[in-house]
Amino acid sequence: MSVTEHINIIASSAQTIHALRIFRSHGMQTESIHTIYRAVVIAKLTYASSAWWGFTTATDRQRLEAVIRRGIRSGLSPSNQLSLLAELVEDADDDLFAQVLYNDSHVLNSLLPMANTRI
Repeated sequence: MSVTEHINIIASSAQTIHALRIFRSHGMQTESIHTIYRAVVIAKLTYASSAWWGFTTATDRQRLEAVIRRGIRSGLSPSNQLSLLAELVEDADDDLFAQVLYNDSHVLNSLLPMANTRI
């Protein structure tokens, strides 16, 4: 499966967005809508992004970021949500690296170079 095919599957979050709009029209609290949007849509968009993000084209990235902007614009996501997927991917990469770096029992920790102990 190519990255573009993956993007097409992920970008089809329209069903989830439609369901959230229905929930909102039936009185679901805004905070709950935001939580579900982040847990479903944002999670789908960023799933394994460290592996495929570097292979995306500018067009792919624009399509992915459009989903986030649409969520913010329609009130499904808080307005202070990062609107650039690149920032979300970078944050996820930073979190993963910190987990690997500071957890000696992490499976990837043994792949890091030895710590430099110069004084």
